[in-house]
Amino acid sequence: MNTLTLEGWCKAEGSQQACPIEQIHFRVNEDYRLLLEKAAEDLHDKQQPEAFVPVDMSTMELSTSDDCGPLKDCKIRVYLRKNDQRGQFHLVANRVSDDCLVYTNAVMIDQLG
Repeated sequence: MNTLTLEGWCKAEGSQQACPIEQIHFRVNEDYRLLLEKAAEDLHDKQQPEAFVPVDMSTMELSTSDDCGPLKDCKIRVYLRKNDQRGQFHLVANRVSDDCLVYTNAVMIDQLG
């Protein structure tokens, strides 16, 4: 399992820029790692720009800061980096309090152990 601590960002609907929020912590278990790898392979094969892996909130260990609060509609966005086509992912969700888009910085899939 990989425990990640990533910078978080919040973007209100209609806003031009995202605002930083404190770090988001979550754990990527072996099942999610395999799903992320499969999604990246499918993107290569099908020449698609991105894929989303649904997150089961009952099994995902996730904690957010007070300035973020609880999240809903969590998923992991997988995409291929343009310069070398390596798979990357980041967490994407909506904040429960105001439905703002919340996301993390990206991580390379092959960095997961």
